[in-house]
Amino acid sequence: MRVAIGGLGFLLLAGCSAPGPTTPRQRIEVPQGASFHAVTDSLVAHRLVSHPFWFRALARLRGIDRATQAGTYDLPEGQSAWGLLTALRDGRVAMKRFTSPEGLTLPEVAEEAFEQLGLPVDSFLAAARDTATLHALGLEGKDFEGYLLPETYTIPVETTSRQLVRLMAEQFLANWDPAWNAEIAERHLTRRQLVILASIVEGEAKVEEERPIIAAVYDNRLRLSMPLQADPTVQYAIWLKTGRRRTRLYFKDLEIRSPYNTYLNPGLPPGPVNSPGLASIRASVVPANVPYLYFVADTGGHHQFTETYQEHLRAIRRIRGR
Repeated sequence: MRVAIGGLGFLLLAGCSAPGPTTPRQRIEVPQGASFHAVTDSLVAHRLVSHPFWFRALARLRGIDRATQAGTYDLPEGQSAWGLLTALRDGRVAMKRFTSPEGLTLPEVAEEAFEQLGLPVDSFLAAARDTATLHALGLEGKDFEGYLLPETYTIPVETTSRQLVRLMAEQFLANWDPAWNAEIAERHLTRRQLVILASIVEGEAKVEEERPIIAAVYDNRLRLSMPLQADPTVQYAIWLKTGRRRTRLYFKDLEIRSPYNTYLNPGLPPGPVNSPGLASIRASVVPANVPYLYFVADTGGHHQFTETYQEHLRAIRRIRGR
């Protein structure tokens, strides 16, 4: 017994210094259903464990030999046996950051997932168009366009496309304030219609403080049954037809035949035109209390807002005359 206690004591003390952020790490895979013996052999092969007998003995003592979680792990070299076992028990798998910027369409989010995580674009798009999962989450539509909340996620490295899409949609739902339902119901809007409106605001806004004002312009137009005449919807229509974004529109583009062309079709388009961020969603839930019906972008990224069409034309002339 003294020998066993001494051996375990040595194992507990070995490599007891805390690993730092620059400590080299070894990546190991723990397959689903792998025996603890096989896990230990892998740790030995990666030079993370020097005394497999005592390592297994400590695992049995702590009950971890039957509680190891499958996954991909980045384990620090020189970590104590106690620390290694704790990581395996708690499932402290290797993590990676994924950032999805505001205003991207589903294919653009798929490209980001490929660039940052190596997820195949086709598999991501298939997951993002899975209506069974969409409806199981209580979301409306034909795909997850507009529901993949843009932000930075820290996720396990083995995350699949389906898991990432679900995570981003669940994050949208987690950030949706139930109090907003009453707010938008007073304006006769559903949650999906609000997301569509927010996506248009996202496509227009370049300056943070203008989001509620831009949302108000479109809300005022909807209330008065005026055409939205929103450029982001035309850009989305062009993208659907050509697969390419066009940042600058010409008069001929405004004639494109598409249900997303809000110059030709009244009301909101049939779906979101990008992934709006929380700022645009909040601005669309509570627009500014302003009477504006028109706006035009100036050369600095801001907009000139006006109430009448005549004022709008004068604003255009002023900006073009600069």
